[in-house]
Amino acid sequence: MGDVISTHLDEGKREMITARTRQVTGEFGHVYEQQYAVALFNSVRFEIEGGGAPQSQLLHRKNPLEDRSIFSGGLFQYLEENKRWRNRFVFVADTYNISFYENKMAHERSLRPKGTINCAGYKALTSMEEYLELINTSIKAKVGSGQFVKCATQFPLILWHPYARHHYFCVLTEKEQKKWHAVLQDCVRHSNNGLSEECRVQTPAFTDAMRLHRQAQGHYGTWDMMCGGPPQILANLVMETLHPELRSLIGPRLKGKIQQRQRNWMLISAAVYKQVLSQTQAQYEALVQACEVQTSRLDTVLRTDMDQIITSKEHVSGKIRALVLPRAGQLLRGSVQPFLSSILEALMEPTSRGFSEVRDVFFRELVEVSKNTLNGGGKDKLAEHMEKISMLAFHPVKMQSCYEKVEQLNLEGLQQRFDVSSPSVFIQRAQILMREQMDNAVYTFEHLLHQSLEGKVQGGEDLCKTIHCCQDRVLKKYDYDSSTVRKKFFKEALLQIIIPYMLKQLSPSFHLDLPRFQELIFEDFSQFILVENVFEEVVLQSVTKDIMMAVKEAAVQKKHNLYRDSMILTNSDPNLHLLGENPSVDWATQFRGGNEEPEGALGGGGQSSRRRRQVVSMIQLDEMGPLPYESSQEPKEQKTPTEPDSPDSVQEICYHSKPAVEMMVSASEEDLAVLTNGTGTLTLEDGKEEEVTLITTVVEEMHRKSPQWMSAPQEVNEQLVETGSPYQEAGLQEKGEAAIEGKGEEDEAAIKNAIQEIEIAVQEEDGERITECAVDSDAELAPPLVDSRSSGHDDGGFQPPTNEALNEGKAQRTLVDPGEVVVVLEPGDTALHNE
Repeated sequence: MGDVISTHLDEGKREMITARTRQVTGEFGHVYEQQYAVALFNSVRFEIEGGGAPQSQLLHRKNPLEDRSIFSGGLFQYLEENKRWRNRFVFVADTYNISFYENKMAHERSLRPKGTINCAGYKALTSMEEYLELINTSIKAKVGSGQFVKCATQFPLILWHPYARHHYFCVLTEKEQKKWHAVLQDCVRHSNNGLSEECRVQTPAFTDAMRLHRQAQGHYGTWDMMCGGPPQILANLVMETLHPELRSLIGPRLKGKIQQRQRNWMLISAAVYKQVLSQTQAQYEALVQACEVQTSRLDTVLRTDMDQIITSKEHVSGKIRALVLPRAGQLLRGSVQPFLSSILEALMEPTSRGFSEVRDVFFRELVEVSKNTLNGGGKDKLAEHMEKISMLAFHPVKMQSCYEKVEQLNLEGLQQRFDVSSPSVFIQRAQILMREQMDNAVYTFEHLLHQSLEGKVQGGEDLCKTIHCCQDRVLKKYDYDSSTVRKKFFKEALLQIIIPYMLKQLSPSFHLDLPRFQELIFEDFSQFILVENVFEEVVLQSVTKDIMMAVKEAAVQKKHNLYRDSMILTNSDPNLHLLGENPSVDWATQFRGGNEEPEGALGGGGQSSRRRRQVVSMIQLDEMGPLPYESSQEPKEQKTPTEPDSPDSVQEICYHSKPAVEMMVSASEEDLAVLTNGTGTLTLEDGKEEEVTLITTVVEEMHRKSPQWMSAPQEVNEQLVETGSPYQEAGLQEKGEAAIEGKGEEDEAAIKNAIQEIEIAVQEEDGERITECAVDSDAELAPPLVDSRSSGHDDGGFQPPTNEALNEGKAQRTLVDPGEVVVVLEPGDTALHNE
């Protein structure tokens, strides 16, 4: 892998990449510095004049994921370095970064993770077909139908990125796949939303600068790669032009089959993206630092001359409005108004269903709490359920049904006309808003319920009445807030669709006329008033009235469940917002004594001495139990001799994903020759034929001795020494040494005498051995076989004819008849083992 990258990314190409990155970030930086002053002006003006946004009825939690982790568990990960599958312990922290470790113990010991994935810009896939389709689309070429990676199971999980490294995982069951897919989608959703709305200056400056920079390059409309933090978005901006150039330059020089060439190109692309991202990170930090140095001086000028700056801006806006509005109105009436209702309907249907599903999920969870409280348990049981509900909004599995409703949003037929690349931008924004509203509802319910229960002793029926009362209050507030949030979302989405289209149509007509308006602005105020921004504001104002009317008309329709603008809830619960200043309710401490460890608690990876509570519970499969090698093994450098290695090949992982069946059957020597490696058919006593893929034959001698002799630990130790098993020998020797040290002198002498007697008996039978025949290349990974003596007595239908000798207490041995053998059968996938 390293040879491919070093061969095609020599020093000259790396210098070209650095130069291109510096050029793009330099051009963007010039626009950012201009927009930073404008954003600061808007922020100070908003602070002085205030805003008229309606007040939220629900409380808002400032840091909902404090002392929490999202999910953790075992996954099989494909390693490009050695083309093998390895079992990894995956931990998703409150930052939604995915870290994977050698095992769970390595995470609990705060060891350095094997790797960390920031999911911004990725897509979570569950099939190889989806993956190949995305690859074909991204490189605009057919790469073949074969698999890039031979998946170890039929339940893959793939993280795809147009530029960065791809990550391949798999699990053993469909249930795990669905759960992990929901978690990965939530990581992508959260990471894509990397621009903080709390930054009143930096975020608007960055988004406006990015939009104006792309418009200068001729790119209007939404952009799918506007995801992640500013450095990642800048890296995507650089790669947008650099990636195809490098592809045309390096692609023809790649050698090998078509899939190998594509795999090598993906490795090269990931290396280029990593280099670009490291440079954009440093250059953006320097850019922000340079702007912040000027903040104090600019703020002083703004607060001193705010009135004059506003007057000057209004004067310029009037001149531009007189020039632009006639042409803008004509475009609006002919090309926008006819499509407003269809765009709005396409947005409102799935979004309203998603918010309605959020309400239903919240209601069902509270009904479940009421039922369990009524059936007994009191406040202790209530606290246990509230601990789980408190993180309901961040439970990706429970919220999945809500997210799926919005994913049905489709703008087909409108995308090309209005230059919308895909609806994913609006889908993810709606999902983020849904999660916020769910958390606000849960947080408000917690505080109302806690206030009602504080200092009161209530029984089951009284508790249910209290829960029901708080539930009704919260649902009414949720209905109002969700209506307000949706209407705001619809207006913003319509503006994102229509404004770029109108700017694309109008800009060429006024491109030469706009610079002369810059002369009307005083030089001292020119950094706060930019003609380009004023032109966009005029276009926005021309279409805002029509958008407001369209949303108002839609609010009248009952199917969307929207409140009319005339319905405003004010001071409906004046003391509620005082509760929001209190910290989050710790139900375990206040109502359960705080002595029990919360379900799903995990170590915080060294971040805190307290235990971090996990939002999503670990996967526990009823039919199979935990994943093999999941969390009990030590790190590689500290592994004990008795611990098996993690399975490497596809066959080995498939072996562990299928249970082995052990049977005792009667077979002749001729039948034993038929039992060979691979797939075969075995006829049982009842006449049925059973197809098997792995057969391990064990022929053992059966002892006609007393039960006391058979259970002697010294004899077991001697037999294991004869078989030559180093793991079992070491374990029994350790147990023997520990036992001797813990005894007195009399016990020690008795043990030595017993060992001497056993040695004499062993010497007399020096020619007898236990023969084991393992006929499979993967037999070293087979589960340990059950001792034939114990299994013979457990299964009454296959007991050897030694009952008389045992009853008489005789100590003689005879070899078992060849017709009695132990066969280990494993039903499995024929195709996998034949490979």
